[in-house]
This record gives sequence, structure tokens and C-alpha cells, in this order.
Amino acid sequence: MTAQSTLAPAVDGHGAHLPALDGWRGLSILLVLAAHLLPLGPKAWTLNYSAGILGMVLFFTLSGFLITSLLLRDQNVLRFLIRRFFRIVPLAWLYMAVALGLTGVSAMVWLAHFLFFANLPPRDLVPLTLHIWSLCLEMQFYVGIALLVALLRLRGLWLLPVLALLFSALRAWYGIYASDISYYRVDEILAGCTLALLVHGHAGHTLRAWLARLPQWPLLALLVVSCMPQGQWLNYLRPYFAALLVGATVLAPHTGMAKRLDNRVLLYLAAISYALYVIHPLLGASWFGSGDIAEKYAKLPLLLLMLFALAHFSTHHFERWFIAFGRTLAAGSLPRWPASAQRNGDKHVK
Repeated sequence: MTAQSTLAPAVDGHGAHLPALDGWRGLSILLVLAAHLLPLGPKAWTLNYSAGILGMVLFFTLSGFLITSLLLRDQNVLRFLIRRFFRIVPLAWLYMAVALGLTGVSAMVWLAHFLFFANLPPRDLVPLTLHIWSLCLEMQFYVGIALLVALLRLRGLWLLPVLALLFSALRAWYGIYASDISYYRVDEILAGCTLALLVHGHAGHTLRAWLARLPQWPLLALLVVSCMPQGQWLNYLRPYFAALLVGATVLAPHTGMAKRLDNRVLLYLAAISYALYVIHPLLGASWFGSGDIAEKYAKLPLLLLMLFALAHFSTHHFERWFIAFGRTLAAGSLPRWPASAQRNGDKHVK
């Protein structure tokens, strides 16, 4: 998973905290861990698959929302890339080095992983790195949106909703409900980008008011069904159900669902979610996840204890150092854009 969720608010400027976003992030990592580590219902119902899809669409929606919010506020793409790379790369590379070292793969596979294109055909992911596809997609998205802003400035961000629809149409054309290949999944990030443009832009007051009034529980039900194979064509609308649901809780923070998302447990899970996501497959493949069904689930409490301990240490010690260094490097070594350009950018953000 990625990044913290201190984002610009919908109405009164940047820098306010949006608790619902932490709640969704905490819920997303719970769903992913449950999908990978627990038996969820009868196998015929494919609930493990559906829980993983639901967790990831929430994660990608939040990621798109965060990244677009950051770039609406500051279009210095070099500063943006430094901060994002120092957030994602250190732990990802450390995990890849351990996982690939245990696997014994070719130099090309190492290169595909460390440059984050291992999820693209012909797909060089190995069993211990299957989940890294999402980090590949994230990193590819960072570079792509940075190039878009570098070339077109703020105007480039307004192309994101169009790109979201085009990639969704591509997915529908080929009949793909979900995939770990970037161009069949990036519409979930782009839907979050579109939400950020709606929430932060000067235009769209009517749309924001409509979004705040949406019935959240029926929308959640639609999102859940769109994450299931049984949902059929609703799968193509999944990115937009997720964006609408997240947006509704952001713009209507006093509703019952939004209040439930604002709690300490989900806040803590959100804080360590990236480390939980990156580390958990390696522990699952270790002694903690070995044995027959009975032995495996008897060891599950030990696996979770070890996982949370490692994720806590990684978040608060290992990753924190690199994040702080990246912020210092970005703030201290990069030129600022001319004041006129910054003012022009601020006009588009609320």
C-alpha cells in the first residue's frame, strides 16, 4: 500500500486531515490480508478472490486521490517523484532482494522487479512476488502522471477522467473483470484521480452536493457485487463505485459510515498498511505458514503477531528514515517554480 492520507479537504484549503481516508485504507489492508491468509466462506463462492479485489480497488482509489491532490497543490514533478520513490522503493527493494535471492532467478527477472515492470507481459513475477504487481502499477502511474504534468502542467490532470474511461472501455472490450496487468487495472487509480479533481476543483459545486447526498450503504453493496465474478458487467463499473463511495464519505463526514471509518484501529492499520502488504507473503511462505490445513491455521496467530511486529518496526524505523530523507532532499535541493506559475496552479485548487 502507499502513502499517508493527510490531504486537502473538499472545501476549505489544503492540509486538513480526512479521517475517512485512513479508515478506508485500514479496511483495504484488512481485506487483502483476509483474502491471502484466511479461508473466507465456501470455496465455490470465491470470497477470497472478491475480498482481495475489494481491498485493492479501495487502495487504488485512495492512491489516485492522494497523488492528484498532491499535484494540484504543487506541480514540481521532480520533488513529487523524489518523495514518492523514497516512500515506496526502499522497503520494496529490500523485500524483492530477499524474495528473489531465495528463488534463484535470472538477472532479467531481477531487473524487471527492481525497475517495476515485472507485471507487464511476459510477466516476470515469481510466487513470492506475485503481490508486487500492484507496486509496479503504482510506480508506472507515478512516472506517467509526472510526465503528464511536466508536459501540460495542470491541464494534464484534466485528461485523467478521459483516460479512466478509455482504460475501462479497453477492459470491457476484452471482457476482463480484473487483472494484474497495468493497462487492465489502472482505471481504478484514475477513478480516484477523477474524484480528487471533483473534490478540490472550483467547478463542480452541484456535483459535490449530489455526491454528498448519495446513499452510502446501497453504494457499498453495489461496490461489493462489482468485486465478485457473479457481478458480471458490474465489474467494469467497479472503479467508479469505489470513487463515489469514498467521495461520499469524504464530503459527508457526519454520516454513520464515515463515523465508523474514523476509529483508532483503522487509523493504526492505515499507518502500517504498506509494510503489512509488502511483507506478508514472505511470512506466509515461511514456517509460520507451513503444514497441513489444521497446522497452518493453528500457527496463524503467531504469523499475524510476527507480521504486525515487523510492519510496526518497518513503518516507524526503517521506512520513516527514508521518507524523512526524501522530504529533506526534495525540499532542500530543488528549484521552485516561478511564483506566477504557482499562482496559476493555485487557482484550480480549493
